[in-house]
Amino acid sequence: VQLQASGGGLVQARDSLRLSCAASGRTFSRYVMGWFRQAPGKEREFVSAMSWSGSSTYYTNSVKGRFTISGDSAVNTVYLQMNSLKPEDTAVYYCAARFGATLYLLPKEVDYWGQGTQVTVSS
Repeated sequence: VQLQASGGGLVQARDSLRLSCAASGRTFSRYVMGWFRQAPGKEREFVSAMSWSGSSTYYTNSVKGRFTISGDSAVNTVYLQMNSLKPEDTAVYYCAARFGATLYLLPKEVDYWGQGTQVTVSS
């Protein structure tokens, strides 16, 4: 099982980035797919999640209205569209998968992690 995250980079404030997470090795239709981020010296923070089975999504308050999570089941890929980026969004972003239906993810409950992709937002 592999979650391959990509799409990070160095951008300026108010720019956009789209992260991708390609999942392989099993069927993820009954998994919640999500994104976490971890800034230097801080704990890993839950950012967003979605379920393949419906249209349910979750966003942490700090990204609501700026980030959009979506998925393409045909290619087993989840995306995180990040608009109006701020310097405080700077972090390593990790995709994650957890079996079940609960959208709110805790790091200890994640079944599979991606390798992380760096997002740096300069002011």
